[in-house]
Amino acid sequence: MSTRIALLGAESSGKTALSQALAKALAGRGITVELVPELLRQWCLDAGRTPRPDEQDGIARAHADAIAAAGARAPDLLLADTTPLMVAVYSDLLFGDRALYPFALEHQRSYALTLVMGLDLPWVADGILRDGPQVQAPVDALVRAALERAGLPYQVVYGRGPARLARAERALHQLPALAARLAPLPEPTATARWACACDSDAACEHRLFRRLSSR
Repeated sequence: MSTRIALLGAESSGKTALSQALAKALAGRGITVELVPELLRQWCLDAGRTPRPDEQDGIARAHADAIAAAGARAPDLLLADTTPLMVAVYSDLLFGDRALYPFALEHQRSYALTLVMGLDLPWVADGILRDGPQVQAPVDALVRAALERAGLPYQVVYGRGPARLARAERALHQLPALAARLAPLPEPTATARWACACDSDAACEHRLFRRLSSR
């Protein structure tokens, strides 16, 4: 059975870049990887618009079906560049419709690891697909709240480029099916041992990392 890893997060938070970098890095170590791209993004590109409220359920279920089809090919690792939970979150945020959460959270239980993207990357416009930087913190808060309500653990990853990839790979070492096939972890340096005073407060973390990145 494939090990499943989900990447979740607000728009322009680096989900796709990290999923692609992870897939490439792990494949280079002989690990077979299936990367499932975000269906909602492709739907919007194909339709030339964002979905209506009545279309959200079908998109969420089609995304789950695509993930199941990738898993049926029995890779060592399945990387999901978002899951139906993101559709549920946007349905909640944009339409006040929380009906998709039960399905999305039940699906989310099939993942061995959930990585939530930190809000430390600069926002980049992408046509109709992105609403603006003002929605990042609310989306991030809804993602975390949904996972926490369901008792589903997650890890937040920060950094740019190689730094973010290294932190994601560190999280993968928790998974017995992968740890033995990954390079040994270096000991963290003294400067790397720090704790965030924000305690998973998304808005606080966003302010903190914007200050750090401006230095």
